[in-house]
Amino acid sequence: MPKTAIIYDSVGNNVKRMAEILLSEFQRQNTPCELFFVEQFPVERMTEYDGFVIGTPNYFGGMTSKIKKLVDDSVKHYKKLDGKLGAAFCSTGIIGGGGETAIMDVIKAMLIHGMVVQGSPETGHYGVLAIGKPDARAEKELKIMAQRFIALLNRLAR
Repeated sequence: MPKTAIIYDSVGNNVKRMAEILLSEFQRQNTPCELFFVEQFPVERMTEYDGFVIGTPNYFGGMTSKIKKLVDDSVKHYKKLDGKLGAAFCSTGIIGGGGETAIMDVIKAMLIHGMVVQGSPETGHYGVLAIGKPDARAEKELKIMAQRFIALLNRLAR
């Protein structure tokens, strides 16, 4: 059965809460998934996972330095993540404050690795974006994101 890592950075716990919502949906669907604070993720084991969902706070329209370090460290697995599934999510302070560009930073790194990233017509198109603390809309979108991710992960694993 395919295994996913949810990796996040969170300063004010907003992204952590988003990651926990995603994890609960993976658990509800009995899908193997592990949750990691970015500094706890074992980069040397990256190839053991079939999918990655990465969350970052918005820092000046981009990912945090800790998530960027993960991306930089992942270069040792270049070409070995090809075909694996990826997704991203973010918490930002304000609408129009750069949350989507932070998500796109993560997605660009995934695409460079050859990973598969699925857009969504049902949620934030690039990934789920919360304005501050995840509200009811963000929680609903995170659950939809997890459901869509799991469905595609299972299709890719066949």
